[in-house]
Amino acid sequence: MESGGRKGLSGVLSSLSLLCVILDLQLDGVLGATHVEIEQHLEMGRKLLAAGQLAEALSHYHSAVEGDSKNYLTYYKRAAVFLAMGKSKSALPDLTRAIQLKPDFLAARLQRGNILLKQGNTQEAREDFEAVLQRSPDQQEAQEQLIKANELEELQEEAHAANHRGDYSTTITVLDRVVELSPWDPEYRELRAECYIRLGDPRKAIQDLTPTTRLRNDNRAAFLKLSTLHYSLGEHHESLNHIRECLKLDQDDRECFSLYKQVKKLSKQLDSAEELLQEERYQEAIDQYESVMRTEPNVLYYTNKAKERICFCLVKNKMADQAIDICSEAHQREPRNPNILRDRAEAFILNQEYEKAVEDYKEAREFDMDSNDLREGLERAQKLLKLSRKRDYYKILGVNRSANKQEIIKAYRKLAQQWHPDNFREEAEKKEAEKKFIDIASAKEVLTDPEKRQKFDSGEDPLDPESQQGGGGGHGGQGWPFHFNPFESGGNYHFKFHH
Repeated sequence: MESGGRKGLSGVLSSLSLLCVILDLQLDGVLGATHVEIEQHLEMGRKLLAAGQLAEALSHYHSAVEGDSKNYLTYYKRAAVFLAMGKSKSALPDLTRAIQLKPDFLAARLQRGNILLKQGNTQEAREDFEAVLQRSPDQQEAQEQLIKANELEELQEEAHAANHRGDYSTTITVLDRVVELSPWDPEYRELRAECYIRLGDPRKAIQDLTPTTRLRNDNRAAFLKLSTLHYSLGEHHESLNHIRECLKLDQDDRECFSLYKQVKKLSKQLDSAEELLQEERYQEAIDQYESVMRTEPNVLYYTNKAKERICFCLVKNKMADQAIDICSEAHQREPRNPNILRDRAEAFILNQEYEKAVEDYKEAREFDMDSNDLREGLERAQKLLKLSRKRDYYKILGVNRSANKQEIIKAYRKLAQQWHPDNFREEAEKKEAEKKFIDIASAKEVLTDPEKRQKFDSGEDPLDPESQQGGGGGHGGQGWPFHFNPFESGGNYHFKFHH
């Protein structure tokens, strides 16, 4: 029994020895193949990097690092790709690993020092530059960067001191150089943004805060502030985009969720109002803009924008008196807004107050001399003013410029009956009545003919010989608009009016 056991044990040991030999041979084969593959990956990475195909190059360097985690050059080359892609945070661990594997690798130390300096980490950057200079005292780049590191440290202290005493302009001036030296440091961009906000320049604050959302991990505070700033400027879509980014980082963030609800509601109302306006559903648009003012009464931009749009809609609805009131209020809020002046001018035209319309168009052009619409509007208002001093068909019939055809015919019949020459016996009265009767008939002809009415509304009298080519096609208040003169047949007037 004992002899049999020894033979069994001996057999097991022999089998294990054989297995180890086989595994050893296989491992040698694998390692040999891996070395070749690593070289291939490095070569492909180099070629792709030179060709600017960074993502593909990075993939090959990943494979090279996985195949040989002890090669300092492989880490260094992958760090170079990360830097070319603008991913300095990812490059930093690779440079650190390369230095750990080869402490006297000066190129890696210099590169890491440069990154640390741009990140505003002056102490660690200085250590890297000093380490390079210790081994290579004449290294010019290290000397220059060490000077910058010392300068940056002094400027950082100066900026904090100026900000602490409330000298925000000086703080910004100092921070300009700080950000130039350390563009990847979010802290000083955020400080400069705060100074811009205090000085009333939210645009520049936005420019500073935007990159900090990438420079600092989980920067919900920056997204919240960006959203608030865009909201205050009336840029509700941008505001909504930023607050959504905050909620992507943490959907339970109370401040971000509270602002999100407000911005989303207001943005929806504004988009709906603009859509209604484009569809020419002006009364519904007015209702929606009034909702906007109720939703956000504290940010002036939205109230001003709503007033401006309501002014426009009222003009389009030909509600002249209401339009003039709202446009005047909007003008007080934004005296340099040419759109409001244009719309009020159109409301004055509806009210046949042409002098005021001309004044508004002239003022609007002071703020926008290049606008063809304003130039054409002014010319039209001036023509209408000139016409009104001659003959205004709307005034003759006593109707508004927004009157429809039925209202015009009704007014015409009433006045024609009133001023029919048969109603007068005295010769002087008959002549006056004849003149008025012709004017009434002319007004009816122009205002019931869409083409002629459109010409008149554009500042041209279609019955004025001066306005017609050839000069003989109009009546100018002297002829009869229906191409015959009933007053030439002995003064017997026989007109019938059908009601």
